[in-house]
Amino acid sequence: MSFVDEGYVIQKYKESGDLSYLGDLYAPYMPLVYGVCLKYLKSPEASEDAVMSIFEQLIDKLKVHEVKNFKSWLYTLSKNYCLMEIRKNKGIQHLDFEDISEKDLLNDEVSSDTSEFKNIQDIEWQLEYNFNKLKGCLNKLTFEQKTCIELFYLQKKCYKSITEITSFDMKQVKSYIQNGKRNLKICLERAGYEK
Repeated sequence: MSFVDEGYVIQKYKESGDLSYLGDLYAPYMPLVYGVCLKYLKSPEASEDAVMSIFEQLIDKLKVHEVKNFKSWLYTLSKNYCLMEIRKNKGIQHLDFEDISEKDLLNDEVSSDTSEFKNIQDIEWQLEYNFNKLKGCLNKLTFEQKTCIELFYLQKKCYKSITEITSFDMKQVKSYIQNGKRNLKICLERAGYEK
């Protein structure tokens, strides 16, 4: 996956109003938004609806807000949307958005029925949004595993690009990523990310 200059895409969207720019910007973050919503709303169906509703909010909000870090801004927007939904649906009158931090979200136990959220693939999001916590686990991997994991998840490189960068063959790259993910999962479980 090629690198996307998010600032450029946001500017093009503001200038043109073309929703295709917004779609390209939002699509890679939909799993994160879904995970955040699932954490708060506790319902896969409500979370799917929330992902679309948050996209609809972006249509107007991105036109008027100056966004320096889209990932962090989107995280906060998603969290606040969910908290407002909880407030609206459950009559919570005194819920302070600051009471629940990003750290709390990532360290809390996830619901027992959300196996897909607990799946090792979510490590990608945890790496990006809580990297300081996870770099210790990354540093415990072998050089080959760490290199492939960082290229694949953090730099969004495809298998073919990784083989060209590292000189590992395709089979090795897939093996390093698979074994690296497994080792990361073990490390993260020990760190308390799962039950």
